[in-house]
This record gives sequence, C-alpha cells and structure tokens, in this order.
Amino acid sequence: MRLRSAAVIAVLMGAGIQMRAQKMPDEQLAKWRSEIIRALYVAQPLPELKVERFGTFSPEPGLVAEKVTYATEFGMRVPAVVYRPEHPTGRMPAMVVVNGHGGDKYSWYSFYTGILYARAGAVVVTYDPIGEGERNDDHKSGTREHDRLVDVPEYPQHLSGLMVTDVMQAVSYLRQRPDVDTASIAIMGYSMGSFVAAITGAVDTRIHAVVLSGGGDLDGPGGYWDRSSKLMCQADPWKALTVLGDRPAVVYALNQQRGPTYLINGSADTLVDIPNHLEPYFAELRKRVEAITGTQKNIFETYFVPNASHRPNWVTRPAALWLKDQLGLPNWTQQQIQQMPETHISEWAKQNDVTMDMGYIQEDREGGVMALGKGVPNMTREQLTAVPMPQWQADKDKYVYSAWVRQTLDVLKRSAPQAVKSN
Repeated sequence: MRLRSAAVIAVLMGAGIQMRAQKMPDEQLAKWRSEIIRALYVAQPLPELKVERFGTFSPEPGLVAEKVTYATEFGMRVPAVVYRPEHPTGRMPAMVVVNGHGGDKYSWYSFYTGILYARAGAVVVTYDPIGEGERNDDHKSGTREHDRLVDVPEYPQHLSGLMVTDVMQAVSYLRQRPDVDTASIAIMGYSMGSFVAAITGAVDTRIHAVVLSGGGDLDGPGGYWDRSSKLMCQADPWKALTVLGDRPAVVYALNQQRGPTYLINGSADTLVDIPNHLEPYFAELRKRVEAITGTQKNIFETYFVPNASHRPNWVTRPAALWLKDQLGLPNWTQQQIQQMPETHISEWAKQNDVTMDMGYIQEDREGGVMALGKGVPNMTREQLTAVPMPQWQADKDKYVYSAWVRQTLDVLKRSAPQAVKSN
C-alpha cells in the first residue's frame, strides 16, 4: 500500500475532495516521531535520571512538597518541586506543569496547580525551564534568558529539543516513583509551554493526557507560529518541522495516537492569535487529522473561555472536570468539582502578596482567572528553591543556561566549525 503524506492529504482536502479516512500505518507514525526527534535534537536515548533529593516541606496540612533534581542533556540537572497528598490510598495520577515564557516553579500558577491537584489526589511536578529560576545564571525568574538571539544555524532546534527533553525527563521521573499510576500521567503546557507540550505529546507515547492553554493553535506556512517573535524556542523550531508536511495535522495525529488532548483558550487571546483560530479552524484541522489516522477516537477537544485572553486555564473548573475524566483524581468526584468555590486570582494575589508578572496581571489575562478552590497559600522563594545555595554555587554549571549554551556551541562547532566561528 502506498503511503499518503500529510501534505497530499492537505492538498486534496483543500481542493474539496472527500477522502474516506484510512488508518495511517504505524511505520509512518513512527517515522514522523523520529523525524521530530531528529529535527529538534531531542536527547536519544534519554539521560539516566540520577535523582537527588533535598528534603520536603508542607505547603498546607495534608500535603507534602518534595525538593528534587534530575538529569537532562549534557549531564545537567533540572530543579523541581513535587506536590503530593501526605497519605495517598494507592497509586496516584500525575501531572507535569510546562511553563510559559518567564515562568518557572516559582510562578503563581505553578504552585497553585501543585497544591490544587495534590488536594485532588495527584502527584504534580513543577520545574524550572532552562534560563529561569535555579537554571538562570543569576538565580532569577522572569528573565526570558533563553530568548537572547544566538545566530548559529541549528541552535534554536537544539534549544527546543532541550525543552522537550526536560519534559520527557519529568515523565521518566514520575514513572519511576512507586506511588504513581504510570498509565495516568498528564502534561499541561501554557503559552510557550503549550508549544513544547504539543511536541512532547507527539513524540512521547508514555504520556496519557495533554492540556494546552494559551496556545495549541498550531498553524501552517507563514502563520502565527512561523512568524513568532520568539525565534529561539518557537518560530525556528516550528519551521524545522516542515519535513512533516502538514505540521499541525501530523502533530495532532501523533498526539491522538498517544491519548486525549484538551485545548482550553481564551477566545480573545490575541497573544497567540486565537481570534483567528476559533472553532471553525479546529474543526477543519480535525478533518485533516482524521484523514491521517482514520478515526475520531482521542481526537483533540477544544474549549474557549469567552472574552478572555492569555491564561493558564487548567486551574479552572472546565479543565478539572476534563482531567477528572481522563486521570481519575481519586479525592474528587465530578459533583464535588462542580460545587467547589472559585478564587479570583488578582484578588488572591493582592491579599496574599503573591508576585505576578506585570505584563499578565490584567483582568483579561492571568489576573482574571477564576481558579478552582479556595485558600491556596502563597509560597516563598525560599520554600520553592530546591538546591541549597552553597551546593548550587559549587555546581552552578550543572544548572544554568550559559553552561548549556557553551556545550551546545561546542557540539555545533564540531559539526559546522565555520558557522559557529563566524558568530
């Protein structure tokens, strides 16, 4: 049987030609996964985890937060805070928070998510993306250090591949925990994290569910994601995946083979062009995905928050109800979720002296989120720092962005010395 490429499928559908959906052979799906991994230089095989533990604290009665690090590319390490119930009754579902630009485990939505879903009976990993928090050269947050232009061919793809590797390592970490149900692991990506999570979900079949917020509206040539001002981690890596043909359809077809996906966006989110990617856009994209996979099972679902802009919407009631369906959330019933009170995030932040990014505190953005639950406490920076400062200082090059840059440029110099030398 001749394989139909995603590009051919898109042309036929664009011309109005009706096609009977036929399942794409597994070999082609595996080939696409391999092409993504190669194009973005995702670490293969994944590094040995070598988990290190630095103690625990209790963010509120009944919950435990663990401070850990685990390995990623080049033997470097990812600092994380992991939230869980103090007294679980069995193996628990688990989640990984994948931050947006400037976000890290110190961000309000990271620890709010950790506490909220640990209350629900889940294990939640929050970690520092490269260039932020304990992976920042100055131990600072909100720096967007990785966005600095490094004008070397293939560098952005390596950066994106590191971000995907970091998420896959978080999944590996969860899978080695004896208290985690390895069949019930979700990743949740916001903004830049939605891009990273969508790609990770396409290549990592160990993940059961994916939630994308403030993004996920992946589009074609010349679209938002090709034109993104974030060249290092979004535009150039997305262009590198043109090898797939119809990139959005292939990425979501691969996610569909892995399991369920939920896109929950503000209908007025101009930051990632959602007003031009509302339900008609996704309905047409679903047809292209079904033409590849031959089925509607596990095809991505969409939800739009009316008149809202850029937000991490997985802390809201609709997302919690969806996650209950997909993961179980043993401490909550659907009825309990429906009846839970909500927290207005801007008011909560003011009352509890919670630091928020000034670019996102507005009511149409993160400030206006009506998050599920009440009484989530603020967390101090000291509480959320995983590695004791003396050890971090001694081992700084295992964590920080500048050390990763040096090692990546060394790799690129060996493969294309003139391209690196001239920059």
